Amino acid sequence: MRADPIEPTTSTAATPQAVVRGLWAALAQRDWEAVQPFLDDSCIYLDVPYGPALAARGPADIVKRIKVGFEPLASYTNHDGLLVADGEHVIYEHSERWEWPSGEVAVLPFVTVHTVVDGKVTLWKDYWDSATLVGSAPATWMEELAAADTSWVYDATGVV
Repeated sequence: MRADPIEPTTSTAATPQAVVRGLWAALAQRDWEAVQPFLDDSCIYLDVPYGPALAARGPADIVKRIKVGFEPLASYTNHDGLLVADGEHVIYEHSERWEWPSGEVAVLPFVTVHTVVDGKVTLWKDYWDSATLVGSAPATWMEELAAADTSWVYDATGVV
């Protein structure tokens, strides 16, 4: 985990690495209003294990999508890791700890790929093992997901 604080920045002069670190600092705080400015209006979020038919597009819908998983949690921790950039492409290896009010805990290794253009994330893809999450979550969690708001769904098939 980083010892130094990460200051959020969405300046077009900010490096792609700084933009991604700022996004994740806001996300780690579950500060939904602070997350949105890092995302381009046309940004696509793809949870790779669930495929492009269940993507989200645009800051408001991406936040709605992420809240589906995060809102029921008693605690969420992002464990910072390796961040590598190649121009506008940023790869971030990290892990997340999800804790539910009922006591279940999941530790999820992630690789997240971002594209950053003019200081905004235009593509965000999360790669992780969904079986780890499903196997650790409360028994009712999948039922709760099935009943969640899906107004955010954007079919990115053929786009990403």
